[in-house]
Amino acid sequence: MQLSIRHETLYRYSVAQAYSIEQLHLTPRAEPQQRVLSWRITTPGHCSGYSDAYGNVSHMLTLNDPHDAVRILVEGVVATTLLHGGRLLTQENLSPLIFTVSTRLTQPTPALLALADATLPPRGEKVRTADLLRLTAHIFGAVAYVTGATDVFSTAGEALTLGAGVCQDHAHVFLACCHAHDIPARYVSGYIDPESTGHAASHAWVDAWVEDADFTGWISIDVSHNRLMTDAYCRLAIGRDYESAAPVRGMRRGGGDETMTVEATIVPV
Repeated sequence: MQLSIRHETLYRYSVAQAYSIEQLHLTPRAEPQQRVLSWRITTPGHCSGYSDAYGNVSHMLTLNDPHDAVRILVEGVVATTLLHGGRLLTQENLSPLIFTVSTRLTQPTPALLALADATLPPRGEKVRTADLLRLTAHIFGAVAYVTGATDVFSTAGEALTLGAGVCQDHAHVFLACCHAHDIPARYVSGYIDPESTGHAASHAWVDAWVEDADFTGWISIDVSHNRLMTDAYCRLAIGRDYESAAPVRGMRRGGGDETMTVEATIVPV
C-alpha cells in the first residue's frame, strides 16, 4: 500500500514569544515493512536533523526571533507492506530489555498489576502473541476511546481508573501491564489510514516482544483498534512512552496563552 500523508501542526500565541524549541519525530522510520518514497518537513526558524537514542529520525527546531505562531508541516508518500501476524522483521542494535523499565506515565498501580496478572502468563514464562492479544482485548473493553477525557500528562493508572482515554492512554496501559511482568514493550507513534472512520490524525500503538513457536521478536499491536498492525500504518518513532516518541514536543519562553490546531490527512494512493 502507498499512503499519502499531510500533517500540519499550528501553534498560535496571544503574545509574541521570545524563544521556542521543539523536538520533532515527524520522519518515518527506515524499516523493512515501510519505505519513504518522498518526504518534506517545512518549518520556520532553524531545524537540524539527528538520530536519537532509539534510532528515530529526529529534528530540533529553534526560533530565536519574536513570533506569535509556529507552523510545522510534513508531507510525503510512504509505501507499506502487510506484516504476517504483526511481526516486525527489523534488525536492531538495542536490547529489548531497555523497554522493560517503567516511566512516570506507565508506573504500575494495584489496578494495573491486577489486570496484568489476570491476562498475562506468570513472570518468567514465555509470552506468545495470543497472550498479548488477550491483554489488548481487555484494555479495549476497559478503557473506552473518548476524545478529551485525558491529556498528555495523564498516566496509565489514571486512564484505567477513569475507564476512558485515547490511543496514547491505551498504549500506556498496555506498556504498564507488560512491564509489570518484565515483558519488553514500547510505545509507537505514527499515522494510520482512517478508512471510512474519518479519524485521520497522529496515532499511537505498541510493540511487544514475543516468543512464539515459529518466531521470536517484536510484534506490533494497535490497542485502540484491538488488532495487529497492518499495512495501513506508518511508523514515525519508538520510545518508552509518549514523552520519548511524541511527534512534536517542546517549550517556549514569552508567556500568554497557547492554542494548537492539528490537521492530518492520510489517503491510500
